[in-house]
Amino acid sequence: MSFLVVFDVDSTLIDQEAIELLATHSGTRQQVALITERAMKGEIDFSASLVERVSLLAGLDESVLNKVADELSPTKGAAELIEAIHAIGGYAAAVSGGFIQLLEPLKKTLNLDFAKANTLEVVDGKLSGKVIGELVDSAVKAATLLALAKKLEIDVAQTIAIGDGANDLKMMKQAGLSIAFCAQPIVRESADIVIDTRDLSQVIALLPS
Repeated sequence: MSFLVVFDVDSTLIDQEAIELLATHSGTRQQVALITERAMKGEIDFSASLVERVSLLAGLDESVLNKVADELSPTKGAAELIEAIHAIGGYAAAVSGGFIQLLEPLKKTLNLDFAKANTLEVVDGKLSGKVIGELVDSAVKAATLLALAKKLEIDVAQTIAIGDGANDLKMMKQAGLSIAFCAQPIVRESADIVIDTRDLSQVIALLPS
């Protein structure tokens, strides 16, 4: 029987919060980091916080997306874990409240089977400060896990969700196994398993045999 592993991206599959790297280029990193932290803890609504943070990126040159994509570093053990998932017939997906322009290169690098994230609007070569299309929030993350499992004909009991912030809670609740990875207290409390060392290869031992 096959299985599906769905990863959160920022601070889970990668070491950084990508939006903070983008904000460095617009001189708003401190503001963005404070909003991100509150959203991760579940103190403020994720969707509202994302709209607010993206608005602070308005006017950035589109070329910054490529620069930041190059700066992202996969978390230790990420490549090994995804290789192990594929070796035993599983699928690896990433669903992010971040941005598809940064996630697509990572998808290729890590050989992910599926990636979903928000799309930053670009107008005349510059970021408009808006997200276009469906906003990837906690409900969409959960729905994506269920839809992927259905599409791949995988029982939901054979799904694993790995995340660190409040935005991952709904997805983790739907999964057969939920893993809090170096996570916020609110996530640690509700997860099936807690991993506190930044090494995703530790998940290999938890994969279906």
